This record gives sequence, C-alpha cells and structure tokens, in this order.
Amino acid sequence: MIGLSDANAVDIKPLKKSYTVAGKQITFETGKLCLLTQGSVVMSDDQGNVLMVTAGFNEHPSNPQADFFPLVVDYTEKYYANGKVGGNRFMKREGRPSEVATLTSRMIDRPIRPMFPKGIINDTQIIATTMSSDGERDMGAWGITWASLGLLQTGAPFEGPVAGVHIALMADGSYIYSPSFKELEASVLDLIVAGTLDAITMVEAGAKEVSNEQMVAALSYGHDCIKELCAAQNDFMQDYTKQFGISEPKISYNLPDETLYSHVQDFLTREKLEALYNKGKKEFQHVLDSLDTEVAEFLVEKGFIPTPENGEAPDTGFVGAMVYKRVKEVMRKNVLEKEQRLDGRNINEVRKIKTEVSLLPRTHGSALFQRGMTQVLNITTLGGPEDIQIIDGMFEESTKRYIHHYNFPPYSVGEVRMMRGVGRREVGHGRLAERALEAVMPSEEEFPYMVRSVSEVTTCNGSSSMASVCGSTMSLMNAGVPIKAPVSGVAMGMIYDESTGAYKILSDIQAQEDFLGDMDFKVARTEKGITAMQLDVKIKGLQMKIFEEAFAQGKEASEYILAEMLKTQPKVAEKLSPYAPLIMSIQVPEEKIREVIGKGGENVQRMEKEYGVNVSIADDGMTTITAPDQVSGDKAIADIKALLWEPSIGDMVSWNVVKIIDGVGAIVEFKGKSGMIHISKLSKERVNNVEDVVKVGDTVDVEVIQVDKEKWRVGLKLMQK
Repeated sequence: MIGLSDANAVDIKPLKKSYTVAGKQITFETGKLCLLTQGSVVMSDDQGNVLMVTAGFNEHPSNPQADFFPLVVDYTEKYYANGKVGGNRFMKREGRPSEVATLTSRMIDRPIRPMFPKGIINDTQIIATTMSSDGERDMGAWGITWASLGLLQTGAPFEGPVAGVHIALMADGSYIYSPSFKELEASVLDLIVAGTLDAITMVEAGAKEVSNEQMVAALSYGHDCIKELCAAQNDFMQDYTKQFGISEPKISYNLPDETLYSHVQDFLTREKLEALYNKGKKEFQHVLDSLDTEVAEFLVEKGFIPTPENGEAPDTGFVGAMVYKRVKEVMRKNVLEKEQRLDGRNINEVRKIKTEVSLLPRTHGSALFQRGMTQVLNITTLGGPEDIQIIDGMFEESTKRYIHHYNFPPYSVGEVRMMRGVGRREVGHGRLAERALEAVMPSEEEFPYMVRSVSEVTTCNGSSSMASVCGSTMSLMNAGVPIKAPVSGVAMGMIYDESTGAYKILSDIQAQEDFLGDMDFKVARTEKGITAMQLDVKIKGLQMKIFEEAFAQGKEASEYILAEMLKTQPKVAEKLSPYAPLIMSIQVPEEKIREVIGKGGENVQRMEKEYGVNVSIADDGMTTITAPDQVSGDKAIADIKALLWEPSIGDMVSWNVVKIIDGVGAIVEFKGKSGMIHISKLSKERVNNVEDVVKVGDTVDVEVIQVDKEKWRVGLKLMQK
C-alpha cells in the first residue's frame, strides 16, 4: 500500500464491493487488514464465510541462480472459524496442516503458477486463512480467486485475473455453485474448475460415473462462473488502482543467454536429435547429458563462450537450459508435423501392460500394474470398525472407511536422496486415486470392513497416479472387496503451437512428454463413465473442443487398459484372505442398545473376553463383530441375539435357576431376563418342596406360558423329561 505510515494508517478507508455470481452474493474488501503486505483481500458471502488471502512479492530474490519460480502457497484452517476449540487433550492449537489444507494449498498453486513469465525468480508467497465458516461448505476454491486478486495488487508480472469455482452437478441435471457438503453428497459430480476469461486452466473432479457429455457441459457452466469472477476482479481493481495505486516492483529473471541460441539451433539439427528417440528413461538422460557437453565444447571452440584469461574453465553452466529448449522445440515440431513421439508410439497408443495379483501371501490383497517402465505395487488391507479413520479438522469430526495412500520413494526414479516424510505431491496423487475408486466402493451394509489401499511406486516413467488407480482396482478385487465396477485410468498430454493454434493430443504420456508438453490430463473411469479427473496446463488455457477430443481419445485408452487388467483379475475374489479379519454384523433396535451393552459395558466386555472378538455398536444400532474366525463370530452373534430375545408364549428355552422361594416356586434367568416357575408348574404331580425338583445353579428347560410386558412378568412351566 503506497504511502502507508502510522500517521495515516487508522484513517485509511477500506475498499469494499459486492458482486453476484451464479445467483449468490460475494464481497471483496481490502485496505482494512494486512496493511504491510503488497496484496490482500478479504472475501465473504451471506452465509458467514470469510476467507483472508495475502500475496507477497519479494523484490530481492533469495536465490539469484534459482532455476525455478519460488512460489509458496499455504492454506491455513483455523479452528475458531467454525467456533471450535479443536486440538487434542494436551495441545489446543492448530498443528501441522490437515490433508484437506495440504490438498487445497496445492490446488491454489496449480492454476496460479503458469500465469507468471518463464524465468522469474522473485520469491512469491500466498497465504489463505479461513477466518469464519458456516461449517457447511469448503472455501478452498475461493483461494484461487482471492490469490489472483491479491497478486494483481502487488504489481507482479501476473497474467491474471484467474478464478476458481466449486460446482456440483445434481442428479436432475441442475448445477449448484459453491455447494454445501450435503449437496455434494447428493451430487453426481463434484467439480472444481479454474481458468481465465478465455479458457480453463485447471480441473479437479470426483464423479459417480458421469458421461463425457455431462463433464463437458459442467466444465462449460463452470467457465461461465469463472468469467463472472474474472470480470468482478477487473472491476474491483479499477477502483483499487484509483484509491491505493499499484507499485512497480523490480522483476528478476534467470534466463539463458538467448544471443547464443541460434548457434545451438544450427548445431543441434533435427537429425542429430534423433539420438534421443526410442530410448529408455536413463538412456535418454545420458544422451541429453552428452549433448550438453557437445554443445558446450562447440560454443567454446567457436569462441562464442570466452575462455577466461586466468586459465579457469569457461562458464558453460547455462548451456543445459538452451539444449533443453532446443530439444523441446524439435520434439514438439516432430509431434505436430509428423506425429512422431519420443518412444516411437502412435499418438493414441498406450504402452505395453503387464499385470499380476496375489504377489504378497500374507496381505489381504495385492496387485502389480505395469505400463511400460512405470510400475505400481498396490496392497489392500481390511480392518474392522475400530480401524476407521477419524478426520479431525476445522469442520465437524467425520470418518473415512476407505483410504488410499500413495508412496513415491527416491528409488522409483533412480535417485538417491533423503526421505523426509510425505510431500504434497504424494498426498495429492493419493487423493486422486482415492477419488477414482470412491464411486464404486460398497456401502457399509454391503461390506462392513474398513479398507486401506497403499500404492508403492516401485518404478516411474510417467503417470504413476493413474497406474495407482489401476493397481488399486485389481488389488481390491483380489482382496474380495465387492466394488461395483472396475476402474482404469490414463494420463493424456498435448503439444500446442500458440502461434498457429495447431495441437496434437497424446495418449498415456511418459515422463519426458510430461516435461516437454503443455498438458497433463488424468481421467479415471469405469465402462459406464468418469469417476475422477485432474487437469493441469502449462499454457494459458484450453478450449472446450480440446476437452471433447481428449475425453474421446482417453476413453479408448482406458478401455484398452481395463481389458488388460481384467485378463488377470476378471472378477472380485469369492473368498477373503484367510488372514483377513472376519466381520459380521447384526442390527440392534436403538431402544435395545443399552440392554446389549449392559451395565458399565459388562455384556460387551464379557463377549470380547470370552470369544476374542471386538464388538462395535453404532448410534443407529448397527453392531459389528470383528472376529478371528467364524466360530467365535457365530458365538458373539448368538449371544447378542439372546440378549435381544423377548419371550413369547410357547417359546422353549433353557434357563438357569438363581433363587428358590419356599412354597412358591423357582426364579430363573436367561441372558439378563428373569421369570418364575410356579411350584404348581414344576411337575404334573403335587410338589411339596421346590428343592425336591430343582436347585439353585440348575439349568432347566422351560416353556413360556405367560408374558406381561408392562410389568415384565414371565410365567414358565418346567418341561417334563
């Protein structure tokens, strides 16, 4: 904020404006909070949700030799926003970011980063903070729009505005902008879209087998909302510029010396670069490294790079960037002009596939999915209700019965480096694979197990996240999880010429094509429709016709991959692994829950001790028994049924004698219920002394002859032998 000082800070008049997007009102405000940061905005709606975003742009790079754009995005959840104390018993403070916060930070970064010029090295930071929440909807997509608006205020070379929207497609075909959690549960498509006034730049979606046509239509609707938000930003910035002004920060770049690039082009002819084609990942890198050396020697020999007079080696550190640029240029021309890919495949061809199941004998399910060099080993583990994950974040506590974890160790790409825990990329890829399978997972009533799927990326040459989807599907089926339909996934790429508008879509991109291309378009689907989707582009956006073509080409690739998967695991295994826990369930009427639990939990504790089981009773009465074997489970079920039993006239049951009343009869008990055998019902003959027939501790067979449920009196007759 230009001209800010202690003398005038309290007199600053904030700028606040409201807009209507898709029928809902949102408000932008700046100049009230965060006065020292270069850009800040507070966004709110009429439901009580408030998100504060700041954007900082450092004029003095911390690393002048950086070969990447040092952009950092952090999305922070505050417990107080939802009126929650939060934390655990010992730490009442926000700790490490939740999985949701981590995924949201990554989601904001993805559409923002490509909007900066190449080579920029100014440290840039975006911090989005949840200040107030109605607890009914997620504000993550807001962060994209507000990050854009904050960056526009900094004067940074940001090619915005960019906006993000959260859309739900309902079963009746209607759309909801900024949907609630309940609306998302009822939806068939949960979609987050980011883009500019002209095109879509990022997509994140989970779906219940929607068609290509439904997805394209939803993207079009989302882009209409994006246009409204971009127009609102432009309008707001006009007033902001008049009121506060925009500084002109110093921009720093780390770019190769382009004056030498023409010489590199002359030396690295298209014929010379043929050496990079049809090579494996390591061989490709070896050839590329040798080209770096050859080009450096050529430029020094020709005098284009001077040799220092002191005898030191000439500075050739920048040559690699120019070689990379030339390789990218030639590779892209070959694809656009000759449909020639680096590995020799056709543009719509999928790499060879190899699959295997039941690799690990003691796990509950396992599968290996290999496509080309990329291979993922997936392991499925089944657990009981006590294993269900509890999600404790800013919102109301919730649970997850199915989780997918993705691990990307250094050896998967032939590297040697320290392992520092799970990174944002691993969390993001795991969540994408999890979303792809959520739509086909069985309900708790159908399959009462908790399911954990783990993808170990053992070798990677591109698209390991989609390989995780395929491996997970096979592993779940191998474990006997009754998924509704198998899911396959594929990553699509694109080469685009901005000057001519020409493009080619590539099926199943490998690592080099991902680095050198313009699009990473991941789609997971069943035979019926799409279950998950993720899109990132390196250009300024995609038009709808490209989406339509990519969906159609991706469908063909997915169908081929699915057919290969089903050759190895054609159907869900009929039996669970002998090492998997046995889970049985029984519905207990809610009014009977306390009776089954017993005083102080005595009944549950007794069953768990006697039968070696774990008994879990939900609030609705759904009772799950996790047992080591069938016999133990059957005993626990029989025990619960006995506790639920209500006597009816004519029932014949074995009861235990617990008390003798002289001259009156015997009091008997059965699983917590008591009744009386009158002395006249002990025998057909006259009985003078009750203990002549039964004694305390005896187990006797009786018939129910009278039931008074209001007074809980049960009359019994001793069965005669």
